[in-house]
Amino acid sequence: MPESLFGTPFIAAPMAGGTSTPALVQAVHEGGGLGFIAAGYKSPEAMTAEIAATRALDIPFGMNVFVPDPRQLPPSPEARAHLEAYRAELEPEAARYGVTLPPLRLDDDDAWQDKIDALLADPVEFVSFAFGLPGKPVVRALQKAGSQVISSVTSVEEALAAAEEGPDAIAVQHSSAGGHTAAFLPGGREPSARTTAELVTQVRAAVGLPLIAAGAIMDSAALRDVLAAGAAAAQVGTALVRTDESGARKPHKDALGDPAFTDTAMTRAFTGRWARSLVNEFLRDHRDAPEGYPAIHHLTSPVRAASSAAGDPHRLNLWAGTGWQQAREGSAKDVVREFLNGL
Repeated sequence: MPESLFGTPFIAAPMAGGTSTPALVQAVHEGGGLGFIAAGYKSPEAMTAEIAATRALDIPFGMNVFVPDPRQLPPSPEARAHLEAYRAELEPEAARYGVTLPPLRLDDDDAWQDKIDALLADPVEFVSFAFGLPGKPVVRALQKAGSQVISSVTSVEEALAAAEEGPDAIAVQHSSAGGHTAAFLPGGREPSARTTAELVTQVRAAVGLPLIAAGAIMDSAALRDVLAAGAAAAQVGTALVRTDESGARKPHKDALGDPAFTDTAMTRAFTGRWARSLVNEFLRDHRDAPEGYPAIHHLTSPVRAASSAAGDPHRLNLWAGTGWQQAREGSAKDVVREFLNGL
């Protein structure tokens, strides 16, 4: 695998919702890594403005885009009934903070085509995709425009499907990773490997593309393990959330360092899509949340914003991988250097 594809074995995971910032991209670059920003939940105009701000730093970077799920646009009548019931279940959560739950929004594709058009008109070095595959025409168009394309998978089966589209690399996400799972095939949430390195080994045997490993990579030892398994680089998220340059909400940063939080779990309670979070009261209270992304994301957004404003971590999505206890404060530059100095 040519070193020149990424220029580094350390890639900062794209973290939507404000965590990934141009400042974080710059600090990661100064530490010797490659940074990403995230288009998820942003308007196309906000995405292009963030690209401009990051490009002004004159350093390489990538952009991550969510692939919309056609099964949810719109949801079936049965799925809509489950969403309406969940909305009623959340009314006491809204009353706790004096906020109003919005009506269900069932048509949000995260401005998919407008974002692809913008990335074709103003290409960035790397474009990665999550939650599904972008399709061969999109992959080829972005490559023709000058971008390197990365598809995200969670299993050998998904990696084989991704490879058929001809991306430049594949991000292999283990179930230990924090935040949303990239799984897009049925059964993708079930772990097929005990560790990230083991999953990389499985995928490495099935496809010949450069691989990026993701999931519970919290120190240089874990980085060495996935590189030895055949990854070209590691994609690191949770280890950067508490850093100075991260745009994560303060209650989220603080919770990662709070010994009162003792476990993580996969949940659909916050967004309607499986994601790994620290276990808090909201997660425990809504264990049976239905599938419904991004409808549930929009539904819980006022509650999460109010929880953050109140400094209450118990109604907030506290995305965290299973190694969250190793996340530390300080500059992301120093975190990246510590990873790389241990190689």
